[in-house]
Formats: sequence, C-alpha cells, structure tokens
Amino acid sequence: MEMQKFEVVGAVKINNEWKPYTSVIEAQSERLAVEQAYCTIGSKHRLKRNYITVKTVNVVDGE
Repeated sequence: MEMQKFEVVGAVKINNEWKPYTSVIEAQSERLAVEQAYCTIGSKHRLKRNYITVKTVNVVDGE
C-alpha cells in the first residue's frame, strides 16, 4: 500500500488549557495517521489519549 501524507489538526490539554496543534504525518491510511498522532504527541508530552483531540484529518497533495 502506498504511503500518503496527512495533516492532523486538533488540540492537546496541557496545564488545564487546550492548545491547538497541527502535524503532518506519513501513513498508509487516515486511521493509521490518527494513531501515529496519538503516539507521537502522547509520548512527547507524556499525555494520555483523553487529553488529545483530533478535529480533522486531511490528505496533503503531492509536492
């Protein structure tokens, strides 16, 4: 399966404040891109999944 780039947009709760984030992730599907976003943001900021929201996932056109 071909890898695509996805732009994942959402918010994270840090210090009782929701802060927006945008991340471009290369994955095989939209579902896997969301999983990768949860893993990357959660491990970087030591957050559980209920402190991370995903609002939209868009395919990034080729460059």
